[in-house]
Amino acid sequence: MFVDSAKIFVKAGNGGNGCVSFRREKYVPAGGPDGGDGGAGGDVALLGDGGLHTLGDFRYKKKYAAQNGAPGQSQNRTGRSGEDLIIKVPLGTLAYDSLTGELIADITQNGQKAVVAAGGKGGAGNQHFATATRQIPNFAKSGTEGGEANLDIELKVLADAGLVGFPNVGKSTLLSMVSSARPKIADYHFTTLSPNLGVVDVGGPGDGAGFVMADIPGLIEGASGGAGLGDEFLRHVERTRLLVHVVDAAGTEGRDPVKDYHAINHELKNYRTDLSGRPQIVAANKADALPGAGLGDGAVLAGKLDGGAAPPGLSALSGLVAAAEADGRPVYLISAATGKGVDALVAAVYRKLVELRETEKEAPSGAAGATQTESYKLYTLEKAAPKFSITNEGGIYSLSGQWLKKLVSDTNFSDNESLQFFQTMLKKYGIIEALEESGIDEGDTVKIYDFEFDYIR
Repeated sequence: MFVDSAKIFVKAGNGGNGCVSFRREKYVPAGGPDGGDGGAGGDVALLGDGGLHTLGDFRYKKKYAAQNGAPGQSQNRTGRSGEDLIIKVPLGTLAYDSLTGELIADITQNGQKAVVAAGGKGGAGNQHFATATRQIPNFAKSGTEGGEANLDIELKVLADAGLVGFPNVGKSTLLSMVSSARPKIADYHFTTLSPNLGVVDVGGPGDGAGFVMADIPGLIEGASGGAGLGDEFLRHVERTRLLVHVVDAAGTEGRDPVKDYHAINHELKNYRTDLSGRPQIVAANKADALPGAGLGDGAVLAGKLDGGAAPPGLSALSGLVAAAEADGRPVYLISAATGKGVDALVAAVYRKLVELRETEKEAPSGAAGATQTESYKLYTLEKAAPKFSITNEGGIYSLSGQWLKKLVSDTNFSDNESLQFFQTMLKKYGIIEALEESGIDEGDTVKIYDFEFDYIR
């Protein structure tokens, strides 16, 4: 089964706590503090792997957690850092924050690594808190929590050219003719349920010329709004430089080629990202079934139809050519089943791709069409000033906030120096000022999670 979207939860490792320790040696009676720092927590990162092609592994595992850092030790020894958790994903994977919809990582290259949850920092040992007036610090800092996030993972096929069109118009047959790909082919709708990729060689052996073509599953009317399979697979079109729009020119199932052409472009336009402006070449397939079209009975290919001209009596084909060329799109007559006209189409696709690649190279940084150079966006914990909230219920002022919770856990309230440090932090980050602005009076109770004290000016 092809899986191209998934939801997962990632949790980076917490930093290890700092150590409270003092030198205890026979001939060093006042050795001072020697508590080491905690180790850093492990990161959670996505790693591009060209050997993977689906997100199938995420069907069975939904939660991923990196290793925590070890606590610090005596003799100034730092705790061991937690191991990073590396999650391999196929190329074309995007990760979004489920809560905000923000794009966190875009994996497009083999070996590309993107950190999606940063490990927590290790807490400082008591060795760092010794001063001239505080020579026996009996406290240390706890490690910070690792980042965590709920992620929406999507896979978009990476291809130079994408085959689009209604079901059963010959896209899979065309891909099998021009590449070594062997997609499932049958004479019924929705034979293709997942994108197929094929490498198309152009030119002589060993010259490296070619491109990647993707057979995108058939679209239907209403696909951009979620009907049928289309909405699930339109996302793959976003990754392609060029669209090859395959139309059943012979109308073998009673379809109208002109209406089909407009219907597919309508769905491309109404998708969440307007794809109607993507460069497009029209492949008028099954033209060998049209008498006089220049493909039957071993006749020489007429090739690209210039100027909207089509053989007499072929009104539907004439209308398709007129509609396509009105949009500035060339039309090529082909028969994917027999291979006639396919070489001319492949050559045209390759020429257009070369042109598009050159345009991308010339585009200034940040301009439309320029290749993205930023490999990923790092997801980190919030770096802004500590946030907190104050509520007053019956004269009890309750303070809450992640930073305050950590401050309370770091403080040894039975130690005067640690208590002084706690009071200094409350003043430094504006908590005392905020309490006074809230109307606190001397003797009122202040509660910070499990710790309570009376306010004294």
